[in-house]
This record gives sequence, structure tokens and C-alpha cells, in this order.
Amino acid sequence: MRLNNRSQLAGFTRGDDLAYFLEKICACRYAHREEFTPTKEILDGYKKGVLSWEDYESLFLPLMEKRDAARISRDFGKYDRVLLLCSEPTPECCHRRLLAELFAAFQPGTEIVHI
Repeated sequence: MRLNNRSQLAGFTRGDDLAYFLEKICACRYAHREEFTPTKEILDGYKKGVLSWEDYESLFLPLMEKRDAARISRDFGKYDRVLLLCSEPTPECCHRRLLAELFAAFQPGTEIVHI
């Protein structure tokens, strides 16, 4: 769910490295899903303080609707657990929380746990 899964924020979380570690340590699969990321303009606007969190949400949620996140999220229903990963340290102002809440709305009984 990260716009750039090749950044140096944490070396082990780069795309290929993360896929390797998840498979070896957790026996799970990694998929980089750009359709769940904000646009560069939305992300940069928020990071630079041009957009408030409320502005971010008001742009991000319609973007997810346009990208048909509801349909795509139904694919996740076949899994027992899904982990949404990005680089924000807490869920309050993070698109992974918005997506988790959106997915839960489409998948009754979904439990959201922020780790």
C-alpha cells in the first residue's frame, strides 16, 4: 500500500526484501498494491502541510471509490488475515486505517487490529 516500496525508510521493508522475509519467517505472501495508495499529489500535499488530514481524507476516499476498492477488497475475503503496511507509525493519520475501515465496511465481521 505504499506509493514507493523501494524507499530507504527501513531497509528490510523494500519490496523484494520484504517479500523474502515474509515468506521465510511468516509463510505469507507479499503483494504491492498501488491501487490502494494515495496519489503523489495527495501525499505530497499532506506531507508538506498544504493539505490538512481532513483534506487528505476528502481526496483519498473518493479516489478509492474511483479505483473500485470495494470490488478489489472482496478478494481479501478468502484470507484469514490481511496485513496493510505503510510507513506511518500510527493509524490516526494514515491511509491504511482508512482502507481498513473501508474494507471492514464491505466485509462484515472484519476485525481491525493496529499493531
